[in-house]
Amino acid sequence: MAETAGPLRRVHLRSGDTMLEIEWHGGTGSPEPVGAPGGRPAATAVRTVPSTGSAAGGGRVVVAPMVGTYYRAGEPGGTPYVEVGDKVEPGQVVGIVEAMKLMNEVVAAESGRVAELLVRDGEPVEFGQPLMALMPA
Repeated sequence: MAETAGPLRRVHLRSGDTMLEIEWHGGTGSPEPVGAPGGRPAATAVRTVPSTGSAAGGGRVVVAPMVGTYYRAGEPGGTPYVEVGDKVEPGQVVGIVEAMKLMNEVVAAESGRVAELLVRDGEPVEFGQPLMALMPA
């Protein structure tokens, strides 16, 4: 890590099926804040994988980017980011995973329509756990 180009923002390792993600701060040499402008958490890229559940009917699922607690809204009692039937676009925030007191936005990697919510609000999640099923829009 001492030989990387600039200060690291995040390192994510995974052993099963091998994965390594390294995220750097901005190219200015000065660290960026952990959250995005306006106090919002920084977005976390999320992969989608083929769904095996019959509820998704061959669609895709948005998975948890890390271990933590899943929240459907940005604040307790707030309006959920998405509901069943909502259309989502790539990069749209669809939930939050709290890990070690940091709120990490979960974003859709592709467009689709929310077919099923697979995790309840406030429920602990594991890395790669399906959070919601998407159908092609």
